Amino acid sequence: MQKIGVRYEDKYLMERRVALVPGHIKELTQKGVEIEVVRSEKRIFKDEEFEKAGARLVDEITDSDIVIGVKEMPIGYFKKDKTYIFFSHTIKGQPYNMPLLQDIIDSRASLIDYEKIEDEQGRRLIFFGRFAGLAGMINSLWALGQRWHKMGIDTPFLKIQQTHHYDSLEDAKEVVREVGDFIRENGLPENIAPLSIGITGYGNVSKGAQEILDLLPVIEISPKELISLKNRKEIPEKIIYKTVFKEEHLSKPFDSSREFDLQEYYDHPERFESRFEPYIPHMTILMNCMYWDDRYPRLVTKDYLEKLYRSGTPKLTVIGDVTCDPNGSIEPLHTGTEIEDPVFVYNPFTRQPTMGFEGEGLLIMGVDILPSELPREASQTFSNALIGFLTEIVNTDFDVSFENLKLPAPIKKAMIVFKGKLTPEYEYLNEHLK
Repeated sequence: MQKIGVRYEDKYLMERRVALVPGHIKELTQKGVEIEVVRSEKRIFKDEEFEKAGARLVDEITDSDIVIGVKEMPIGYFKKDKTYIFFSHTIKGQPYNMPLLQDIIDSRASLIDYEKIEDEQGRRLIFFGRFAGLAGMINSLWALGQRWHKMGIDTPFLKIQQTHHYDSLEDAKEVVREVGDFIRENGLPENIAPLSIGITGYGNVSKGAQEILDLLPVIEISPKELISLKNRKEIPEKIIYKTVFKEEHLSKPFDSSREFDLQEYYDHPERFESRFEPYIPHMTILMNCMYWDDRYPRLVTKDYLEKLYRSGTPKLTVIGDVTCDPNGSIEPLHTGTEIEDPVFVYNPFTRQPTMGFEGEGLLIMGVDILPSELPREASQTFSNALIGFLTEIVNTDFDVSFENLKLPAPIKKAMIVFKGKLTPEYEYLNEHLK
């Protein structure tokens, strides 16, 4: 039986999540699984809870066969024949993590990435996505209130705090509900109406964002209706408008004679160009909640923002980039931000960011570890999904070839590296390691 080590999260100061909670550790230890947990003063669950659950507290993982974490583990950490399970952020060939992937290979270790633990339909089975959407929407409403306040416009959104200040998700939701009740009764200032919020995507992240937004007095309108909203003679000031964008609203074929086909878009994104720009001036907040890689057209470019701002200050006030791909679908997001310094103002003329709420330009929230702002609920939900695989993983014989490795199918599919070699499905990453 394999021994499990749960490591201390050291990439971010305010990373408080854990992949395996005390309750599930107790289940495993009662089955005879040995577990060591690295001590942590910042983790949302206390060391004593893990010890009480049957784990052994340690300063460093010693002889565990399987090491579990959440975020990237540091270069130099990996050991031969050990299996590491975490979000590696390598499957797109991300340049900033290719040294990490190379180190795992050079160490002759194995890597399982949560992001690729999927069912037969390609749906992720272990994820924090909903919590990224929840925290991202709360943060974006908070950021909007703060930005408007700096501009001399006070709104009920000033009542909302950044997500990590709340003791629980329910506490945060209650405040958002109170803001919604205020808007229903008193409305919003005329000079910011209509308040419209666009959300890209319709997966778990988007659903989390909408779960918060729907606590406000919201009416959903189509992208086409969003563009015509400003032409309405009477616009209620007690309503917030929500628009959800799907792939066909974001991109179109280069060949104008062809209709948009979703499968073709997935298979041949190089045949498509962006059609999203006409919607941008009509949103107050853009919530970016969808998957992106560099095969697809960008949503918001620096060139477009400069052009937009040269026509005057636009309606768009905040971008909440939950997707958080630096220099990616939201090109002005130069880097993921940290919980303790979560927002910056991007100047479209100088193309430079200024941390905080003040300055000329557009406010961007791009916290890289949004689920850690709701650490208890996020950890519990994640652990609920992970525990179902761990009993089989700890009973797996890893001293065989990859072909003969008898792991659960979704776990084996998520194994990027096995004993220092890229597995067949991920050999394409060799091109990114050169």
